[in-house]
Amino acid sequence: MSYLEHFELTEQPFRLTPDPEFLYWSKQHARAKAYMESTIWLADGFVVITGEIGSGKTTLLQSFLSELDDDVIYAVVSQTQLSPTQFLQAILTEFGFKPFNKRKVELLDMLNMFLIEQYSNGKKVVLIVDEAQNLSTKVLEEIRLISGIETHKEKVLRIILAGQPELKETLDSPGMKQLVQRVRLRFHIGPLDRRETREYIERRLAIGGHKNPDLFADDSFEVIYRFSGGVPRLINTLCDTALLCAFADEKKVIEAIDIIAAAEELNWQEHESITGVYEQLRQLEKDLRRDQDSYVTRIEIRTDDELVDVLNFPLGRVIVGRSPDNEVYIKSKFVSRHHAQLVSDESGCVVEDLNSTNGVFLGEKQVKKYRLRDGDKISLGVHELTYHDLRRNSESDSSVTINEEINENDSSQDSAVNET
Repeated sequence: MSYLEHFELTEQPFRLTPDPEFLYWSKQHARAKAYMESTIWLADGFVVITGEIGSGKTTLLQSFLSELDDDVIYAVVSQTQLSPTQFLQAILTEFGFKPFNKRKVELLDMLNMFLIEQYSNGKKVVLIVDEAQNLSTKVLEEIRLISGIETHKEKVLRIILAGQPELKETLDSPGMKQLVQRVRLRFHIGPLDRRETREYIERRLAIGGHKNPDLFADDSFEVIYRFSGGVPRLINTLCDTALLCAFADEKKVIEAIDIIAAAEELNWQEHESITGVYEQLRQLEKDLRRDQDSYVTRIEIRTDDELVDVLNFPLGRVIVGRSPDNEVYIKSKFVSRHHAQLVSDESGCVVEDLNSTNGVFLGEKQVKKYRLRDGDKISLGVHELTYHDLRRNSESDSSVTINEEINENDSSQDSAVNET
């Protein structure tokens, strides 16, 4: 008996190859597609779509392209580590030209003539750049310039940029102001939430031909979400591996324990660190393997006053930063790669700035090193970390003295710097 027969499937439901038929229309994906469709009837400005690796951007683009009318001509450029001249050649190649061994001015003239001709014939031309986070600033400037090709009535080239979150950071840099002024719509596709994760799995199973809604037990969905972080590609990998493991064990229902076994089989530590949700997996491993009584420090993370994560730690040091190898991982332009450290000891917890760009603040006061009190709020840009001592000991006079000593040292150091 094969894998598909065992689970009464007609096709593999969790394959990684992008397939518009399997696209799950979350609210985010539907909105992103609506923004892309708006480029057809609004010719002014760019549309920028960003999302994490594996969030479904490529599948969404394929779905968008498959539904375009006959009066729309499009080019898709996915190889984006190109020079400006190579980029223009890639566009013209997509439109059917052989633009090699030509100077840049000739390439621009070919593209300009092509766009005007298509407009005269009643055609709409769309340029889609996938993996746009890899574009150099020179190529982005070239895109800005060609977006200005127009008739006396309107622009003749519609442009969609799609890429990973790094594209957002590039566009927000000071040198991109002219390009950003041309951006009409920007949208970021985040991970699925818990409800959407379950609906995503059930939809793919249904399209794959499975009639039994209980193939995945109720307790499995929470574990899938915690391991995958709601990223569609990770969900696919994990669910497919779990099905294979269950098939080998001749099981008909996938339970939470099967999901955990599949994650261990996949060696998720390396995989999650690449996709940006490694901290969720690390926290799950801690929940499974450590006694809760060993935790002494709790950190609540809020962004723009919204709670986004709660992390517990034992005695020792943890690093806060935007690099995935940190214990407290905050992916943000306001946070340095290794921004600060929290050192928990028998007396409590000390926060220390690791020479970050934007600094560490308690309220309005910037601190270099500070012994925290239960409930203290640490500010890193738009992000706020609230410290809780899980031992629930009231602050003693000695800790106040230590704080004063640390702060006095900081003040003297700051004075010395200022004098220098």
